Amino acid sequence: MSAPELRPAALAVAPTLAAILAASAGVLLLASGATPSEPTRFAILLAFAPSALIEISHFVSSIIGLVLVLLAFGLRARLDAAWWASLVMLAAGAILAIFKGLNWEETATLTAFLVAILPFHEAFPRKAALSRMEITPGWLLSAAAAIGGAAFLGWWMFNHVEYADRSWMRIMGDREAARAIRSSIAAAVVLMGIGVWRLIATPATPPVVDDTDPDFDRVRAILAKAEAAEPASNLALLGDKRFLFSASGESFLMFGVRRRSWIALGPPIGRHDERMELFWRFRELADAHAARAGFYALGPEDLPDTVDLGLAIQKTGESAIVPLESFSLAGRRREVLRRNWRKAGEGGAAFEVLPAGAAMTVMAELRVISDAWLGHHAGGEKSFSMGGFDPRYVAEFPVALVRSEGRIVAFATLWTTAHKASFSMDLMRYSDEAPKNIMDYLFVELLQWGKAQGYTAFEFGMAPLAGLDDRPLAPIMSRVGRLLYERGEGIYNFQGVRRYKDKYDPVWQPRYIAAPRRWAIPFLLADIGLLSSGGMSGLTKRPRPNSAGRPS
Repeated sequence: MSAPELRPAALAVAPTLAAILAASAGVLLLASGATPSEPTRFAILLAFAPSALIEISHFVSSIIGLVLVLLAFGLRARLDAAWWASLVMLAAGAILAIFKGLNWEETATLTAFLVAILPFHEAFPRKAALSRMEITPGWLLSAAAAIGGAAFLGWWMFNHVEYADRSWMRIMGDREAARAIRSSIAAAVVLMGIGVWRLIATPATPPVVDDTDPDFDRVRAILAKAEAAEPASNLALLGDKRFLFSASGESFLMFGVRRRSWIALGPPIGRHDERMELFWRFRELADAHAARAGFYALGPEDLPDTVDLGLAIQKTGESAIVPLESFSLAGRRREVLRRNWRKAGEGGAAFEVLPAGAAMTVMAELRVISDAWLGHHAGGEKSFSMGGFDPRYVAEFPVALVRSEGRIVAFATLWTTAHKASFSMDLMRYSDEAPKNIMDYLFVELLQWGKAQGYTAFEFGMAPLAGLDDRPLAPIMSRVGRLLYERGEGIYNFQGVRRYKDKYDPVWQPRYIAAPRRWAIPFLLADIGLLSSGGMSGLTKRPRPNSAGRPS
């Protein structure tokens, strides 16, 4: 087999091999700095090199050893900056090995490592800075273990060669032992400094495309004719997303960024034949920025694509979908629903739907209702995976109104789709003066309106953590999620949400989150929660006490 045919295979293994070589070089330098020099060579070196140069070489070599151990993680992650830095560190280490004790074997080894890594620059395509290397417990533990092992080796050698008959205090005073101790301590201090800096460092994020950006009109145009779109695709108009557009400009994928998590919300929107292009480009773009890529709110039809992407998958709950063709208020199962709907209508409730943009004429009334509703609910306005009350955003959609005695008492913004496969509701809010069971009236009227408009289904939205298994062999995240679903009513009304939507006999479809590594999913879910709630401050907001007897 010729060299050109072998090169793709060599490029595939180059990141792992380079990481092993860098880590080995780092351990070699740490061990060399913590152990005594060969006496004869050291005496020769003292004859022509100043002692200050020897001290500096010894000290700096140990720090370079630590840096190489850390760079191994960047090489394994295929960071371009890690490749360049490794070449510099190996070259510097090879030169300093001569001036700290004529360690020509060490110089030859480091030079060989450098030559082995040098031809494979193209195997490191990620252009992110070294500051984007993801910190993990294993990342710190490996570096600490290398320092600890080198220090222990030095201690053993100083106690089992010519220093064996001296007390430890006298060894501390010996220049050779003191040099080794300083080198190990320096490496440990540098490791601690790097760890602290990485914990507080905030990486740069791509810009948000809001309604003032020219690309926002492209988003509207794609949504208006998208053949592949769900009702929740309309969250693209919220003004808090980043967008990745297809080469044709007829599809996009929206995502949010929190620290090192890049989270795509739903599948790509636009043309069916451009889905995989955008899936792959998003994963590659996140990878190039050393970010955690996540795909949230995926449905069953997206699973084949996630398998092709090599992603780990976790179920997060179930979504309720009501087929409109078969929906009816007839029968005993719908007796309570039918009665609530009829009583609201007989009490003077009236339903209407304003077209997109027309809500501006009643925006002041809607604002009053929204503020009153928020006063009874924790967390304040939402974002990212849920809409919030913003006049510009509300006016983007048709708005369903419920009036009582001529006054608006409830409203809902409607997410529609270009091909009318389904529609859904985003904001749903009512005033303190709304009749009891006003939500049942609104939902029934919405279902009947959607059916008359030619939609085939109504999406009721998610029931978080519903449908997770608690079997002994189920994934640990599923088992924890099931426990939270059953015992976590103090945190969120998980079972109540599921029971309420069950009144409409929906078809329950699973929803998933996907990520390149399973361990990243809990971090992604935490960041999704913070993105949707506006950070920790949003999570801690508590509602005002609810009025007695009011629906909530």
